[in-house]
Amino acid sequence: MGKIMLTGDRPTGKLHVGHYVGSLKRRVELQNRNDFDEMYVMIADAQALTDNADNPEKVRQNIIEVALDYLACGLEPEKCTMFIQSQIPELCELSFYYMNLVTVSRLQRNPTVKSEIQQRNFEASIPVGFFTYPISQAADITAFKATTVPVGEDQLPMLEQTKEIVRKFNSVYGDTLVEPDILLPDNQACLRLPGTDGKAKMSKSLGNCIYLSEEPEEIQKKVFSMFTDPTHIRVEDPGKLEGNTVFTYLDAFCRQEYFEEFLPEYANLDELKAHYKRGGLGDMKVKRFLNKVLQAELEPIRNRRKEYQKDIPYVYEMLKKGSEKAEETAARTLHDVKEAMKINYFDDRELIEAQAKKFAEV
Repeated sequence: MGKIMLTGDRPTGKLHVGHYVGSLKRRVELQNRNDFDEMYVMIADAQALTDNADNPEKVRQNIIEVALDYLACGLEPEKCTMFIQSQIPELCELSFYYMNLVTVSRLQRNPTVKSEIQQRNFEASIPVGFFTYPISQAADITAFKATTVPVGEDQLPMLEQTKEIVRKFNSVYGDTLVEPDILLPDNQACLRLPGTDGKAKMSKSLGNCIYLSEEPEEIQKKVFSMFTDPTHIRVEDPGKLEGNTVFTYLDAFCRQEYFEEFLPEYANLDELKAHYKRGGLGDMKVKRFLNKVLQAELEPIRNRRKEYQKDIPYVYEMLKKGSEKAEETAARTLHDVKEAMKINYFDDRELIEAQAKKFAEV
């Protein structure tokens, strides 16, 4: 069996820089290295509906936004199959079978589910579809027999749930499903990029994101209003790096060549940090540098996106072809699953013959 990658995003809005450094940038690198025999990237509209059931138009409109961001970042349809989750009916059937292998208490202990419930104020009114998301995600991953799933740190509990389902299924029905490995970003700062306000999670709903398609003026405005060290009041004061969002973003985005181009008085990021810590370096100077770094990173993405926006029918056709290919793969996995569970009654000649013999003897 070859190396297969699967990952994806919920279409609840345009993608932001947290998506980019957390997973999207790595996907493009893996694609261009040709490390995988197959790559699947899913627009998870069905999952997005679990907490947007009363606003399906939001999901419907944002599918194209996510697809444009994928293409703008460098994902190529010739190398990577991009598809829409709801167009793969086999995923629902797989989820249905996997539900019998997971307890309610296990879902309740999932840290990601717990934090998402709290963030959305669901409490006792949590939708069942949202609550069982770890199971449907297991269906997404196993349907394509993914060996690797590149995601952000917040998805670790979800991947562990998938592994448990795979082990349980294989122990009961025989080796059928593939246990995936998670691929986290190498850079610690990329594991979970904080919002511009310093909050632990960058979230569209919290309004603390920088979007990949953001115009230059808006990027600058958001960078200049970023959370830094609240005790660093005067330039000469020593500054703290811990919890300083500006330096976290520099850890995630800065490259050596940016110092040569934008801030030649410093050799590297370590020198800049050392100066800030001992005092004598103002927040605004660091923010101006970060702004130039982000502008350099996001400009080519924004320009490519504008080109793809000129031919929206092409984007939909690309997604249609990708969804057709994805369904073929998922159908093969579902066939294997039903065969292992012995619920492929009409294909089981041995069962039919045994039953015929049994009733002939009555």
